[in-house]
Amino acid sequence: MNTKSKVTPVFYISLSIAFVFILWGAFFPTNVETVLGYINNFISNTFGWVYMLAMTGFVIFALFLVISPYGKIRLGKQNEKAQYSYFTWFSFLFTAGMGVGLVFYGVTEPLTHYYNPPVLGGGATPQAAEESLQYTLFHWGFHPWAVYAVVGLALAYFNFRHNAPLLMSSALSPLLGNRVNGWMGTSVDVLAVFGTIFGIATSLGLGATQITAGLSYSFDAINNTILTQTIVILIITVAFMISASTGVNKGIRYLSMANVIIAVSLMVFVFIFGSSIQMIEAFMTNTGNYLQNLASMTFNMNSFVGDRGFLNAWTLFYWAWWIGWAAFVGSFIARVSRGRTIREFILGVIGVPVLFSAIWFAIFGVAGIETDNILGGGLYSLMDTQGNEVALFAFLENYPASTIIMGIAVLLIASFFVTSADSGTFVLSMLTTGGALNPPLQVKIIWGVILAGTATVLLWSGGLAALQMAMLIAAFPFTFVVVLLAISLFKALRSEYDIIQLERKQLVYEPNYKEETQKELEEKRVAFEESLPEESVLDDEEK
Repeated sequence: MNTKSKVTPVFYISLSIAFVFILWGAFFPTNVETVLGYINNFISNTFGWVYMLAMTGFVIFALFLVISPYGKIRLGKQNEKAQYSYFTWFSFLFTAGMGVGLVFYGVTEPLTHYYNPPVLGGGATPQAAEESLQYTLFHWGFHPWAVYAVVGLALAYFNFRHNAPLLMSSALSPLLGNRVNGWMGTSVDVLAVFGTIFGIATSLGLGATQITAGLSYSFDAINNTILTQTIVILIITVAFMISASTGVNKGIRYLSMANVIIAVSLMVFVFIFGSSIQMIEAFMTNTGNYLQNLASMTFNMNSFVGDRGFLNAWTLFYWAWWIGWAAFVGSFIARVSRGRTIREFILGVIGVPVLFSAIWFAIFGVAGIETDNILGGGLYSLMDTQGNEVALFAFLENYPASTIIMGIAVLLIASFFVTSADSGTFVLSMLTTGGALNPPLQVKIIWGVILAGTATVLLWSGGLAALQMAMLIAAFPFTFVVVLLAISLFKALRSEYDIIQLERKQLVYEPNYKEETQKELEEKRVAFEESLPEESVLDDEEK
C-alpha cells in the first residue's frame, strides 16, 4: 500500500489555522482588515529592507548557479531526458507563474505609474511614460522569477535526483537533519500550505470580480453583482474540478498551451493595430533602462526622500506577494521540470518569462497610454471610477471587432483562472499527502471545494482584502524559509559536485590515484547521503 495517498497532519493543521482566519474574515471583515493592515504596515515599514535584500539575494544566487559548474547537474538521472517539450514546459511556467497577472496589469500598471510616477516629478509626461514602463518591468522581471526558480530548483533537485518527497521540509534536510521529520518540518510545510490557500482563494475571489466586471462592461445584459460573481466562481470551480480529474498530463497541460496561444494572439493583434514601430522602440528603450537601473531600483529604500508611498504600495507589496506565491508556483514548476539541467532550468524559468514580460508590457503599456491620450485621460478616469477590472475591456473597445476581442479576453482570463486554481489544488494536495507527485483525486476535490467556498464566503462578507493581507504577512516568515532552501541547496550541490569531480579524477588519473583516494570518496559519499532527506515511496506513475 502506498502511504502517500493519505493526508498528513499538515492537512489538518493548515486547514484549522486557515479556517480560523476565514471565520474571522467572514464575520468581522473590518476588524480583521484593521488588525492585519496594521501588522502588514509594520512589516513593510520596519522590515521592508529584508524583502529587498532577500529578493536581490535570490537573483544573484540564481545567476551564480547558471555560470557555476553546478549548472551541468541534471534534475534526475544524469542521462535522463526532459519530461516535457520546451513549448509545454514554457506554457506551464507562464500559466502557473503570472499569466493572468500580465493580462490584467498589462494596461493598468503602466497607466497608473504614468499618472503617478515612482520618482518625484509630474505625471502624464513623456518622461513619466518611460519611467512607468521601467518600473512595471522591474516588478515583473528578474526578481519574482528568481524566487520561483530558487524554490522550484530546491524541490526538483532533491525529488528527482535523490527521490525525496516534493516538500519544503524535505529540501531543508542538509541543514536541519532529522528535525525536518518533527515539528520544525511540519511548521515549514504548514506555512507553505497557508500561503497557497490564501493566494488561490483571493485569486479566485478577485478573479470572479474581474471577469464579472469585464462581462458587465462588454455585454449590457449582464450585471456586475455579487450573485453574478458567485455564479462565475461556481463555473470556474466546476471547470477546474473537471481539469483536475484528468491530471497534469491532460487538463492543466492542454489548457496551459491554449492559454499561451490565445495570449500571444491577443498581443499580436494589439501590436498590428497599434503603434507598432513605437512599441518596438519602447521594448528596446525599456529593456535598456531596466538593465541599466536595475541595481539602483533594487536597493532604493527612499531613505533620504522619506516618501515611502510608492515603495510600500507597489514594490514591497509585489515582493511579499511573489514570495507568498513561491510555495505554490515553485512546487508546480518543480513538478514539471524533471530531466532539465540546473542551467537549463534557471535560464528557462527566469530568462524566457522576463523576455516575454518585457515584450508584453512594451506592447500593452504603449497602447494603453496612447489610448488614454486619445481619449483625453478617459481610460485612467474610468479606472478611477469603476476600478482596474474594466481597464482591459475599455482599452480593447477601441480596436476593430471589439466585441469579439473582448469576448476572447474574458475567455482567456477565465481559462487562466481555471488553470491557476487547478494547479493550486494540485500543489495543495501534494503538500498535504507527503509530497505525492500524483495525489488522489478525492484530496484535490476537497481542496477545490474549500478554496471555492472560502472565496465565495469572503466575497459576500467583504473579507477578501483581509485574506490577501494574511497571505502578505505569511510571506514574511516564508522569506526566511526560501533563504534556508537556497543555503540547503548550495550545500548539497557543493557536496555532490565534489564527489563527481573525485570520481572523474579516478577515471582519468593513474590506478594508484584511485587507491589513494577511494577512502576519501567513500567518506564523502556517506556524509552526503546522511545529509539527504529520506527517500519517498514512488507510485508506478512517478517512477
